[in-house]
Amino acid sequence: MAQTVIRSALITGASAGIGAEFARQLAAQGVNLILVARRKEKLEALASEFVKNYAIAVDILPADLSKSEEVALVESKISTTADLDLLVNNAGYGGTSGFSSGDVNPHLNMLQVHVVASVRLSHKVLPSMIANKRGWIINVASVAAFWPYGSVLYSATKAFLVTFSQSLSFSLRGTGVRVQALCPGFTYSEFHDVIGFNRKLVPKFLWMPAKSVVSASLKALSHEPVVVIPGLHYRLIVALARFPLISSIVRVIANTRMYRRRINYDQHS
Repeated sequence: MAQTVIRSALITGASAGIGAEFARQLAAQGVNLILVARRKEKLEALASEFVKNYAIAVDILPADLSKSEEVALVESKISTTADLDLLVNNAGYGGTSGFSSGDVNPHLNMLQVHVVASVRLSHKVLPSMIANKRGWIINVASVAAFWPYGSVLYSATKAFLVTFSQSLSFSLRGTGVRVQALCPGFTYSEFHDVIGFNRKLVPKFLWMPAKSVVSASLKALSHEPVVVIPGLHYRLIVALARFPLISSIVRVIANTRMYRRRINYDQHS
């Protein structure tokens, strides 16, 4: 990260979890912030903390990215922020119900938040980044992108974010703009509390603190990799995922009640 100088960053899903940790680490580096999330009171608390502790400017923008008109509000903010160097597409849905039964709308909302909002905001920020010959886009995906055994839309949309990031990075060669797909595994945050997941169902060694996930992401910005998988154990698991034994273990985890409950917003909201 030593060679990466960021002036300002816009983070979606910034009110808690990985999003809040991105905000906290960037604030400590003196980066001006635009924080986007549904929960205004949490954004206000973070903004107050950062302004008090660091000499930075912090704007908050309450928005629900499952609604097209509220994505447009974020697009408008991007248009009026000339020095925006970093976009973190972190807002997300936590998928926990079956696809073939029940209401389809939560699945469509997940598609809107993970895919449509990320595409729209990336498209909006790129002209100024290309003109400035510098900039970074981080799309927060998941190791679930490589394991199609859980929530249908969750795995599928996270896989989209990985491929989108790779394709976009290829198209931006020579522009000075870099794209990253961050693929964390199980991360300590309120996400699992919201969906009522028992953390004891997953071995302790698979859990990572949000601080480590974000540190790995920011460190990688000064290098070339598009796909960043924090944790050596997760990199090994993803590499071995095509083997029958590893696939069987993943299927067992996917069959826990984490994937059988109702869909809720995850920690990125």
